[in-house]
Amino acid sequence: MQIKISASILAADPTQLGNEIKRVEQAGVDLIHIDVMDGHFVPNLTMGPFIVERIKEITKVPLDIHLMIENPDKYVESFTQKTTKDDILTFHIEATEDPLNVINLIKDRGIKAGVAINPDTHEKTVEKLLESIDILLVMTVYPGFSGQAFKKYVCDKLKKLREMAPENLDIEVDGGIKPETIPDAASAGANVFAAATSIFAKDDYKEAIEELRRKAQENSYLFMKS
Repeated sequence: MQIKISASILAADPTQLGNEIKRVEQAGVDLIHIDVMDGHFVPNLTMGPFIVERIKEITKVPLDIHLMIENPDKYVESFTQKTTKDDILTFHIEATEDPLNVINLIKDRGIKAGVAINPDTHEKTVEKLLESIDILLVMTVYPGFSGQAFKKYVCDKLKKLREMAPENLDIEVDGGIKPETIPDAASAGANVFAAATSIFAKDDYKEAIEELRRKAQENSYLFMKS
């Protein structure tokens, strides 16, 4: 299992989104993280299916689509019109009463299925789903806005989830990820890191991504365990 950096385009310049995506692709990012918000599940609105389709057309980097929306089952097809097998569609456990159904709908579309869990949601809520998903996303801030401070207390839950999870399950963290916080998340068990302002607020994207990757590798639970 490898360390992966997912560039969260919520922090990119919206007037230069195509160029921003090309820049992080050239800088060696592993995933393009796309936050989809509906103004109901979270108090903000962002991009819809049409934008996701256009992004897919301009990059070869796998998409890491994070649905922060109510009733995700109704939108799986809309957000997977042009996705391919290496792309990921993640929904929130708090947004549905039948998560296994949503997982199956996503997998039926031929892509990877992920489940996200909010900072204050108990880890037991997702325990029975860990064998059925390709990635678990653990929020280290409250979902909805970029630039929040990393909530270190979530690392205790992250450690428990890593122990519960199959050995090959990717665990992503999202929120407040920067060089100062990524060691805590990596040592607690994360191997995928959604980074927003810690990439897009920098002048040199390659240098920013390499620093995050290095900090994660130096502190990785997976490497320390081995």
